[in-house]
Amino acid sequence: MDLGKTTRGAVLGRILVLFTLVLDASGDFVFPVHHKFKGQRSLSALKAHDARRHGRILASAGSGSTSAVDLEIGGNGHPSDTGLYFAKLGIGSPSKDYFVQVDTGSDILWVNCIGCTNCPKKSDIGVKLTLYDPKSSSMSQPVTCDQDFCTAKYSGQLPGCRPTLLCEYDVTYGDGSATAGYFVKDNIEFDERTNGSMVFGCGDKQSGQLGKSSEALDGILGFGQANSSVISQLAASGKVRKQFAHCLDNVNGGGIFAIGEVVQPKVKNTTPLVPRQAHYNVAMEAVEVGGDVVQLPTDIFDTGDKEGTIIDSGTTLAYLPEEVYQPVMSKIFASQPDLKLHTVDEQFKCFQYSKSVDDGFPVVKFHFKNSASMTVYPHDYLFQLKDDVWCSGWQSSGMKSGNGDSMTLLGDLVLSNKLVIYDLENQVIGWLDYNCSSSIKVRDEKSGEIVTIGAHNLSSASTLTIGRLLIFLLLISSVLLQISSLY
Repeated sequence: MDLGKTTRGAVLGRILVLFTLVLDASGDFVFPVHHKFKGQRSLSALKAHDARRHGRILASAGSGSTSAVDLEIGGNGHPSDTGLYFAKLGIGSPSKDYFVQVDTGSDILWVNCIGCTNCPKKSDIGVKLTLYDPKSSSMSQPVTCDQDFCTAKYSGQLPGCRPTLLCEYDVTYGDGSATAGYFVKDNIEFDERTNGSMVFGCGDKQSGQLGKSSEALDGILGFGQANSSVISQLAASGKVRKQFAHCLDNVNGGGIFAIGEVVQPKVKNTTPLVPRQAHYNVAMEAVEVGGDVVQLPTDIFDTGDKEGTIIDSGTTLAYLPEEVYQPVMSKIFASQPDLKLHTVDEQFKCFQYSKSVDDGFPVVKFHFKNSASMTVYPHDYLFQLKDDVWCSGWQSSGMKSGNGDSMTLLGDLVLSNKLVIYDLENQVIGWLDYNCSSSIKVRDEKSGEIVTIGAHNLSSASTLTIGRLLIFLLLISSVLLQISSLY
């Protein structure tokens, strides 16, 4: 199933979110979200999770009035906390629950299907897996290669297409994992009262990590920019505007996730999205540490066809090209010359520090096109493992884009505690420091009213397995022993 495979810019790991889509009587969507792991993960597992999502190569609705959308979220993206989120959606008629990952860097919704080759039978994250069976749903319809969705997805009719041939998809990830299948159209349940028809993938072959039980889920919910993505299908149906925002709270957990035009607070600190990119890419121009601009080659942030820097709420950490990572780290730790750094899991710089990190380490500021800037405080880029043991969340990307250039990706490490808006209609992205435990106001185009959308922090329905807990405790013990040996 190689039809329609296209090369995408490399994307580092996603914090995987599963949404329960709910639509209330007023037409507003509500998506209860639960974090994927109730407890902490090992640092190696955290980095591996990001790495597995890096380098992705993609193969890759009814009418209604536009309304504001409130997506209820839970969990915590902080590296020393849960780092992952999940929820569920209902598919088919009669509806069945499916647990899917929300991925802002991919563009289709797909779920594992009946008869699938190498699909996981169970999950270690505390959710029951369900295989989708098109024949069991009275509303399921196959999508053939000559239909509009397929021709739009692949920019024309596929070679050899006949009305009886299914529209296929093929997705390959950076670690070699892959999923392949075909598109169907079926009822997606947003709540017990309201539903809608959408096109999604029926996965009949998985390989690599997608077939393992350690992080197994029913599929992936793409939230990218392409016409095949969920937000694009919702916008095309007239249900939402192609604008969304999030404010991720790594202090209290949860936060705000809304679809629609944010009218309060006003976000004026914006920068244009790089055109014709699959992801949410912006043009970074400089990095400042403690008020000093880091001297870097002028073209260091150019990758591929001017792909720029990827802003991705689905990634836990922040990844810089090696040529940027080294001088930034040097400037950060120059303020503490007597500090003894220890490398954990061959990638995390950790140390003992008993004072306030905000008083002892410098602020990092990124500068973007149109004079936009993003401030990252020490308590954001340094995370506490235990007591006075701290680690740096900055990582060397260590991986290259398709033409060999290093990637720059800013994940939740720098996006947390900020209101970030994605205005796809005007092709800009913006942000401001914000209390993510408070609320924002979004315009409801259906009624003309200004809707207040508050923060959510849903409790987890999953349980942390004893195996994961032991791994984490062993890691902490190892870190403490190794660091103590330095003193």
